[in-house]
Amino acid sequence: MELASGFMASKVLLVAARLGLFTALAEQPLTAPDLRTRLGLHPRSARDFFDTLVALGALDRDGDKYANTPAADYYLVRGRPAYAGGFLEMNDSRMYALWADLETALRTGLPQNGITDGDDGMYTALYQDPDRLAVFQEAMTGLSMGSAHALAEVFDWAPHRSVVDIGCAEGAVLTHLLDRHPHLRGIGFDLPAVAPGFHRRQEESGLGDRLAFQPGDFFADPLPRADVLVLGHILSGFALPQARTLLDKAYEALAPGGTLIVYESLLDDDRRENVHGLLMSLTMLLETPGGFEYTGEDCRGWLAEAGFSESRVHHLSGPESMVVAVK
Repeated sequence: MELASGFMASKVLLVAARLGLFTALAEQPLTAPDLRTRLGLHPRSARDFFDTLVALGALDRDGDKYANTPAADYYLVRGRPAYAGGFLEMNDSRMYALWADLETALRTGLPQNGITDGDDGMYTALYQDPDRLAVFQEAMTGLSMGSAHALAEVFDWAPHRSVVDIGCAEGAVLTHLLDRHPHLRGIGFDLPAVAPGFHRRQEESGLGDRLAFQPGDFFADPLPRADVLVLGHILSGFALPQARTLLDKAYEALAPGGTLIVYESLLDDDRRENVHGLLMSLTMLLETPGGFEYTGEDCRGWLAEAGFSESRVHHLSGPESMVVAVK
């Protein structure tokens, strides 16, 4: 029953994030009437809505006042460093309806987003629409923040001086890495349309010339050179031949001893446990002609074929893990 009605619980959380409910509770707990007024909700079922969030573990209630749980306060308050709400907002505005066509996608093997041009049709369409691109970039920031915080701590950055994030979106991962490790310099590499969002975050970061944006197409252009290259949530968006092309290009761009970090919602090698990763793989079916999620062992095999001499898998945060490979 819980699994079958999971879409209902999901919609409650997604709507709460879109309404800014968690941001409204960031300053102080509020009673149901005060919170309802703040959000502009009808009195009929507002209390049921708030109490559902309590039962789901997203809100606390003490007496007649509602407050964020620590997790909601950390991840779902707009403007905070670990804000992941962009991913929730994209799920609400886009993914929720798209998943209604899962059966058709399973029968045909085709994307269900109405975009069928080329292997990167979804991305081409996104990058031509500034509004959709902004939503997508915010979603990628939300999806990546847990990994960004973990990556800054679990990987030894001391021996390295430069890092390039390939497919950098807003540059959230880079700004966090450089803020945490002042000796690093970083380059964000992505299509030119991404530049305005990247530069806004760069200006807010106060990192100055330690952070730069380099426009380019990672299939058509050489990748920038650095001590460390990062591919986060990139390979899963493409069919295997394209993913392997990117790994080959990363190998070419690195000097001997250089490091490539690939992070995704990596599937466990037995493909039984990472539910989120498997659901994301089905999302790639709905969105792309050939994208899919893969196991750490899959990735290590591709890296070895590209020429990397050693690799290892390391957990980052939640369902996310990274593969670290050395040339």
